[in-house]
Amino acid sequence: MVKILNYIWRLWLLILAFVLTIVFGIPVYILSFNKKHYKYAYKFIRFWCYGMFYGMGLRYELINLTDKKVDKNRQYVVISNHTSIMDIMLPCILFPNHPLCYVGKKELVKIPIFGTIYKRICVMVDRGSARSRADVYRRCAEKMEEGNSIVIFPEGGVPDDTSVVLDEFKDGAFTLSSKHQSPIAVYTFIGLKEMFPFDNSKGYPGKVKVYFNDIIEPSEFPKDLRMSAFETIKNTLTKHSF
Repeated sequence: MVKILNYIWRLWLLILAFVLTIVFGIPVYILSFNKKHYKYAYKFIRFWCYGMFYGMGLRYELINLTDKKVDKNRQYVVISNHTSIMDIMLPCILFPNHPLCYVGKKELVKIPIFGTIYKRICVMVDRGSARSRADVYRRCAEKMEEGNSIVIFPEGGVPDDTSVVLDEFKDGAFTLSSKHQSPIAVYTFIGLKEMFPFDNSKGYPGKVKVYFNDIIEPSEFPKDLRMSAFETIKNTLTKHSF
């Protein structure tokens, strides 16, 4: 019975995503043709994220582990751990004053309707192409020059092995921070791995714990940034996980 309810819940996700993508996606698509209008498009993107997250019965509690504040006049590289598709919604909800641009996998372009909008507002990367991965830095730099912040999940994807607490970080986010002197906003999401896993037969509505760990200032040594961010998120997961 529980599995049946979960499948119905996931069916609701598809219906909700379709409706919200039509309602909010059309103005996003139209506004995306003018780079100066992205800040207006971002408002509709946030409505979409709110609708998806809360519409699936999820809530969040923000817990600050640092006294540092996000400066609305600076551009950031935003990172977190990645365990669920719902991780994608949270940065937009958390950053009302910083239009965010995501670095995402090219395969999502294949999703009907959503993919058309996705490829206009995100920096796509083909993980199998070294040229595509290298070009991400240039395209992200362009987005930041336009006043946007960048969201990157440094694990590069969700590990197939669900026992992995935190997968090894890729260099991208930290190289970007170093090259363009952008601070890194570090967050840890706890709960979505259990509440909304990729297994469609599992999950439940609930409250996600969002830990704001730190703002790491840029350094000329990306590997040091990567190690610092990895240890910060892993320690938070070890200490606070369910």
